Amino acid sequence: MIEALRTAWLVARKDLVVEARSRELVYTTLFFSLAAILIFAFGFVREGRPNEDMAAGILWVSLAFSGTLALGRAFEREREGETLRALLLAPVERGAIYLGKVVALVSLMTCVEAVIVPVVVLLFNAPIGRAPGLVAALIVAGTIGFAAVGTLFAAMLIRAHSRDVLLPVLLYPITVPVVIAGVRGTAAILAVEPNLALARMWLTMLIFFDVVFVTLALWTFGAVMSE
Repeated sequence: MIEALRTAWLVARKDLVVEARSRELVYTTLFFSLAAILIFAFGFVREGRPNEDMAAGILWVSLAFSGTLALGRAFEREREGETLRALLLAPVERGAIYLGKVVALVSLMTCVEAVIVPVVVLLFNAPIGRAPGLVAALIVAGTIGFAAVGTLFAAMLIRAHSRDVLLPVLLYPITVPVVIAGVRGTAAILAVEPNLALARMWLTMLIFFDVVFVTLALWTFGAVMSE
């Protein structure tokens, strides 16, 4: 177990170091997310007053789209550099490789979210300050669930020629429960009459989805990468 966690950390650290040097994914996903939020802001905000629940929906849609963009490159570097085969031939558990990729992706998305959330608060007057810890927990739990499923599908499609098209087609139907739970939980906090108990219920559902998705992905990742 300790060896697997150490391997996962080494894989995640490798991806994060490469990203810190190139900053390719951070800049791309951040620019895409900000552009999407600005389009929504100019399209739906009237006289500085957004519709109720709009901020929560736009926030999570932007996170899902930016996450999909990052997932498209999750295994691309290994494929281009022919290092994926070396990773798979290494005497380590393949589940550890999967966990490392998930940790790296969650870390990347968290950096993007740290910029996106304040922009949404500014443009949509979202009162996130009512329960910042609960909002952060919802976002982190949703990010983990999204990354858990997305990393598995990105690995499945690494050899597919049309992977950029197939990834969202496969990913979104599975992650719909995660996005819905995130939207409804965030909306319960941002509502005119906030319902924190309801938000906590949605957070519990998100944690349940995370456990299920990570468990199933760990179980199938080895078989997927063997084919």
